[in-house]
Amino acid sequence: MGQFLLLLILGLSGAGLASSVRIINQGNSALVERVGSFRKRLDPGLNVILPGLDRIVFQETLRLKVLDIAPQSCITADNVSITVDAVVYWQIIDMERAYYKVQNLESAMVNLVQTQIRGEIGKLQLDQTFTARSQISDILLEELDTATDPWGVKVTRVEIRDITPSKAVQDSMELQMSAERRKRAAILTSEGDREAQVNSARGNADAQVLAAEAKKQAVILDAEAQQQSVLLRAEADRQSRLLRAQAVAESMQLLANTLETDPQAAAALQFLLAQNYLDMGTAIGQSESSKVLFLDPRSVVGTIEGMREVLDRTS
Repeated sequence: MGQFLLLLILGLSGAGLASSVRIINQGNSALVERVGSFRKRLDPGLNVILPGLDRIVFQETLRLKVLDIAPQSCITADNVSITVDAVVYWQIIDMERAYYKVQNLESAMVNLVQTQIRGEIGKLQLDQTFTARSQISDILLEELDTATDPWGVKVTRVEIRDITPSKAVQDSMELQMSAERRKRAAILTSEGDREAQVNSARGNADAQVLAAEAKKQAVILDAEAQQQSVLLRAEADRQSRLLRAQAVAESMQLLANTLETDPQAAAALQFLLAQNYLDMGTAIGQSESSKVLFLDPRSVVGTIEGMREVLDRTS
């Protein structure tokens, strides 16, 4: 009988000892109440509690958690119905407040996020909801982090995943986008035609300017060429007259020298002058512009006699 009691006491003692040992995994934490009031928090590792008096009432992870917000209907500022869903990244940083400040923490988080999303979407026009998604996420993050701070929760990230208008709105948006594309195409076509006309007119104007400039240069070059030609002809004529004058002077000098040195030169000169006079008459008679030549034979003899007297005086 005594042995049985001893074994019973040892068994109860072992069971009580086993029930007093609690192992908390890494990244988790637990809250212990003693006789209905908060006693302590259990950290990761081996913990001992009093069996029968202490009780673990809440155990949760302290790691980052993901809260998936189901699609919900929202009304924009221009009274358009759209469906929005989101995802929230959060973690518990204070176990006591997370358990004692709010009942059913995740349900409270979901309702709070949905309310905030509806409020922010209601401030925006439909077109703004598509372009301001990152801004909406930032606003929701700030508001949710502030609202959940009394619950011992830290919201680290909020992302709006999808914004889906109703079927009627989608059809209307497609029609609007199609009309907008046609409008842009018409504008681009008209701008292209205008640019083409402007370029064509500009090209014609440039061509006319270039043609006028070329014509001007041609006229200038032609005038310069004519001027140069006139100058060259004048210079050639001057050189020709100068050479002829020099030749006549040399001939006169040679003739004077010959008359001084040769007594028979005067008679030869008279003969040559008479012959040249007759040759001149013959040339005039053969000219196309002359039809009749009246020549007095006596004038030939008179001319020769006059020239002879001039030569006699010079000699």
